[in-house]
Amino acid sequence: MTITHASFVTLPVSDQDRALRFYTDVLGLEVTADRDMPQGRWLQVAPEGAQTVFTLSGPGMGDFGPGSARGIMLVTTDVDADCARLAAAGIALQGPDDLPWGRMASFADPDGNGLMLLTEKEGF
Repeated sequence: MTITHASFVTLPVSDQDRALRFYTDVLGLEVTADRDMPQGRWLQVAPEGAQTVFTLSGPGMGDFGPGSARGIMLVTTDVDADCARLAAAGIALQGPDDLPWGRMASFADPDGNGLMLLTEKEGF
């Protein structure tokens, strides 16, 4: 096998413009692609410098149910500060909690896709 990385993760959304505002304005991700395709809009976002991007897949772009993605882990250098920013933006959070692998919190995007924030434990 010669796999080098994951290209993208699909996040099914019902409203791409609303999702775009959440992922850019609230989470601070950058738009990496925004194109009209025959099937619909191809919209991708990512943290600055990331190899793997998130495709905000709207209606017509595959057989995905909005809000069906789970377990999307976003690594941060300061989970507590990021949780405070999310709470100030009105986002409901669970955590952060101390776990063997780091300090972690979970939340959902406007469609209910499950996301997590993790500050990794050093040496884990």
